[in-house]
Amino acid sequence: MKVLVFHIGRERFGLPLALVTRVLPVAQLARLPLAPDYVPGLLDLHGEPVPVVDLSRLAGHTPDAVRYDTRFLLVDYPPPGGAMKKLALKAECVSGVEALDEARLAPSGVAAAPFLGVVASGERGMLQLVDIDALLPDHVRALLFQAEGDAA
Repeated sequence: MKVLVFHIGRERFGLPLALVTRVLPVAQLARLPLAPDYVPGLLDLHGEPVPVVDLSRLAGHTPDAVRYDTRFLLVDYPPPGGAMKKLALKAECVSGVEALDEARLAPSGVAAAPFLGVVASGERGMLQLVDIDALLPDHVRALLFQAEGDAA
């Protein structure tokens, strides 16, 4: 399995490459009032508003300043009771693509951060995969994505 690797602080994280639809440079965001602090705003993607989740803040870290290797990772996200929606993940220090041996993946065994999935260990150290399906709690999903049929 190929993963897009990024860092939060000194720790390495990955997102399965098959889930990433686009990698975008960081852009100006429209503020989103009443959203959790790890949702810095909305990205204007060719006229479509796309919520942004800051992965560093979600993991409990203070984000670094935007760097040359900070990117928005665009993914298709499963909101409650509807069709897939676009979601942008702000990832600091994106370092590239790495191939993982799926046979060497192991559960993290940590319940404190349900969005962190399996763990891979290798010569470059430990790498934790982000589980997109467990990324946001239900109340945040409802805040960011209007359910089908609720449109005014």
